[in-house]
Amino acid sequence: MSAEYATFGLAPAMRAGGVLANGDVQVHRDFTDFIVNGRPLLFQLSDLDAVSPLAADIPPAIFTAHVRRLLLEAEAPLREGRYVIYGCPECENLACGAVTAVIEAAPDGDDFIWRDFAWQTAEPADLELNGYHGIGPFRFRGAEYREALGQLLTADEPRTRRRVLLIGARVALLAKLAAALRTIGIGAEIAADAAGVPPDELRTYGAVAFGRAVPDETRRSVRAAFDQAEAEVAYVDGLAPIVPLLVAQIEHALDRSSRAQRRLTALAACREAARLEVTSTCRVQLIAYRMDRLSRTHVHEIFDEILEPGEHRVPLPPKATKGNSYVVARTSTSVLITPTTTP
Repeated sequence: MSAEYATFGLAPAMRAGGVLANGDVQVHRDFTDFIVNGRPLLFQLSDLDAVSPLAADIPPAIFTAHVRRLLLEAEAPLREGRYVIYGCPECENLACGAVTAVIEAAPDGDDFIWRDFAWQTAEPADLELNGYHGIGPFRFRGAEYREALGQLLTADEPRTRRRVLLIGARVALLAKLAAALRTIGIGAEIAADAAGVPPDELRTYGAVAFGRAVPDETRRSVRAAFDQAEAEVAYVDGLAPIVPLLVAQIEHALDRSSRAQRRLTALAACREAARLEVTSTCRVQLIAYRMDRLSRTHVHEIFDEILEPGEHRVPLPPKATKGNSYVVARTSTSVLITPTTTP
């Protein structure tokens, strides 16, 4: 099959971390995704929990080495000229599985070709058994390809700011939230306000989370401090004193991808059902959280299935939506949160 011309670009993406309903944790990873013909390449593959080699939390020397490999300025890491396109978000072990492809210079010009995509767990790759036969080959124009990847080597800004400032009155809750965030790979600090914090430090934060009891005056003061420091951050107003729910809110706030490049784009819920919209085939999990009159937290795992692109309605059991309740929808790359409403 001849390689057809495709557009090539890069965009920020994340593997959504979180505290799961069974108590397990999922590590947060920021990475740069490949945008092929206007869509994330990851979404064009089968539903995968994976990240590209261009992860934000790897040492700069290794990050640069990955970029230079994609530019064919260094040898392929696998046999037969194969490169890792997406790998395990927890480690770099090929045994966990990775999407690989041959990357080569076009024989008749300045272009780059990606071909023979495969799911690989050992060497050599078995294209007949594990090849992605409907993906590629792609031919990228050399100038466009080099410019996109070259910008990663010359960028002055940090690739990510995975730190969150927690401001609230309930110190014990904030301590638990900070510990949960740190466990999934997000730095977290607790403060009463942002007064006196140097601008350079404020610019290292990606989000500020306010507890429900924080007065408006403090909120305005904190926002003013970040504005004065010219630090663009996302602000989170905590919905309820439930740690997994707050972690999900912060994960959503840290998502720097554009709406057009997200798998999960809409979520709403009433007492009877949740409605959501997905843009590509993916696994979706729905979890409901509520607090009873004694401030005890109840967690209900509602839904865990592969959904096709489009709008979907998922019934909610009555016991999951009593009183003040909230629904969290998760895919491997995004999280949305909504309170349930009375129709």
